[in-house]
Amino acid sequence: MNKTCYICKYTPVELLEAFGADCSNLNEMPVGFELADQVAHPNICGFGKALLESVMSGEVKELVLVNCCDTIKSVYDVLEDMGKLNFLYLIDMLHTGDSCSRERIVYQLKGLARAYGEYSGREFDINAFRDAFQPSEKKSEPYLSVLGARMGEELFRMVEKAMPFSVKNDTCVNNRSAGTIKPPQGVDFDGLMDWYAGELLNQTPCMRMMDNTGRKQLYNDPNLKGIIYHTVKFCDFYSFEYADLKQHAGAPILKIESDYTVQSSGQLLTRFEAFAESIAPSREVKEKKMGKGYFAGIDSGSTSTDVVILNKDKEIVTGIILPTGAGAAMGAERALSEALKSAGLDRGDIDALVTTGYGRTAIQDGDKSITEITCHARGAHYLDPDVRTVVDIGGQDSKVIRIDENGAVVNFVMNDKCAAGTGRFLEMMARTMEMELDDMSRTGLNYNEDITISSMCTVFAESEVVSLIAQNKAADDIVHGLNKAVAVKTAALAKRVGGEEKYMMTGGVSKNQGVVKTLEEKLGTSLVISDKAQLCGALGAALFAVDMVE
Repeated sequence: MNKTCYICKYTPVELLEAFGADCSNLNEMPVGFELADQVAHPNICGFGKALLESVMSGEVKELVLVNCCDTIKSVYDVLEDMGKLNFLYLIDMLHTGDSCSRERIVYQLKGLARAYGEYSGREFDINAFRDAFQPSEKKSEPYLSVLGARMGEELFRMVEKAMPFSVKNDTCVNNRSAGTIKPPQGVDFDGLMDWYAGELLNQTPCMRMMDNTGRKQLYNDPNLKGIIYHTVKFCDFYSFEYADLKQHAGAPILKIESDYTVQSSGQLLTRFEAFAESIAPSREVKEKKMGKGYFAGIDSGSTSTDVVILNKDKEIVTGIILPTGAGAAMGAERALSEALKSAGLDRGDIDALVTTGYGRTAIQDGDKSITEITCHARGAHYLDPDVRTVVDIGGQDSKVIRIDENGAVVNFVMNDKCAAGTGRFLEMMARTMEMELDDMSRTGLNYNEDITISSMCTVFAESEVVSLIAQNKAADDIVHGLNKAVAVKTAALAKRVGGEEKYMMTGGVSKNQGVVKTLEEKLGTSLVISDKAQLCGALGAALFAVDMVE
């Protein structure tokens, strides 16, 4: 028997099951939208495209939709025109819970009952209807909540795996309560549908409802230890709630956005793990016995692999920076070998090794893996305990981290969706201008014309640079425009994270004098630039390695 798929918590699942339907929440994330892009508008949200992809690939044969938004209405129109489904139905759920809406929903429920009964050839079974209602389980232990717009199953499983507490899915389709209260006895079908309409409308509201104040119960819970707020690209409903939630929620919040494909989930892993590290119960972790008293941290970045070795007094013995090369694991092995050689040590002299950076999970030789967010925070605190905001413009992403007086992460934001504002952006622009990165880092300090690069997209920015070169604009002026573009992007991240004095800049781009100067102008403050700036992540990792040993 085909599964009857649904997408919204206002779907009358129990009514469908009373007709023998096997209902399933359609919430999978596809690899891409190859099929959906052939029939959908390019600006339709990722979830709408995921629905089309599931149907067009033949995975879905029965689908009941609720008109949550214009996207769902558009998807319904496309699917109805395609005629690929055995059963397709759209429920017109109103945005209020008043008596008129309830009367309208009763009419909708009866219409669905007639349509599905005719399609399936089965009659309404009142016993099956009652059996479909199951009591809900209350969380009595510490937990995290995923709030906001729907989150794909694949992404939610990634969250569950990364977090230090159990995770509850409270996104728009999952916090369903309509099926948790048993129907009244001795009531005919019309009476049951009137009662049922009330239960559907009076659930914890989603953001599309006119009165959504009842959503506060989702985050006013003493057992709630953290919130991951998820939005879908091109969906505006939940952005408003997040703005309010930041002011009133008592738990730490991580905001993420996905395009509803499996490919986008990989970009979010570092954010999840860093958030988990910031909210994990504090405890001393001693996993190994003291040996020779040396500890190593490896920061495997997209451009360089950095290694720091500390002694038992947390003094830096050596620091090595080498190009990563083709593979993270090989690059790490080569950099560690060079560091050991520089320090006059053997691998057996290292009591504990912690890895960090984008390639950390590929390094099998480490004792522990920690995100670069947490490691840069720890390393920056070591270099200057007065630092409260860390700016790291890496080769693959940019991040701004706010830390407390102990070097722990308070909040962070990342730009990892494209190369905009990263070291890779500068590298590609240098190539376009036929300059070495070292030369480019000094060019632009003495500019005459204040050029603005209007697009931060690397491809479009490259076209602008080519055009400026054709106009015979001075190299200093063009490079200043590029530096300003990076600084504007980074300063916006700093504002989002609530950056405060002192600021420290870490990573390889901290050596770019033009970017540093322009960013200081945008932030209105000076940046602490340590001579160990590029080793900051590896240094933090090595400090965590020291913590592992008794």
